[in-house]
Amino acid sequence: MATVKDVPADAFIAAYAEHLKASDKIQLPEWVDLVKTGRHKELPPLDPDWYFVRAASVVRHIYMKQGIGVKTFGKMYCGKYRRGVRPVHVSTGSRGLIRHILHQLEKMKLVEAHSGAKGGRCLTSQGRRDLDLIAGRVSAASNADAL
Repeated sequence: MATVKDVPADAFIAAYAEHLKASDKIQLPEWVDLVKTGRHKELPPLDPDWYFVRAASVVRHIYMKQGIGVKTFGKMYCGKYRRGVRPVHVSTGSRGLIRHILHQLEKMKLVEAHSGAKGGRCLTSQGRRDLDLIAGRVSAASNADAL
């Protein structure tokens, strides 16, 4: 049985984003087409399904390392804040967006608050089972394509 660690990240995130979109359990906020993903961005994402892709990426990161909090996710989705002729600074990603995604995932019972000293989020057993199921499908599809 393949796990999330055994499949390529891009293939898994795309497949899990489709799964989240098809499940209709994530409610898109009304501001999803207006919000930027960070201060360093000029425009909102062009992909209409970007919210599901970001949610799949967040879940994958939690699978890989338990106990990641909102601040750490902001650092993971950072970028260069270009200030014209002045030096470039690093800008964190939108933590409010990440917090909203984590609340949606908690409602789906995929993640829960981590009981460790530093806090953060961790996967539930249902979430781990769901992710491993999708990873098995991605692995089987990539093996079928290789033949």
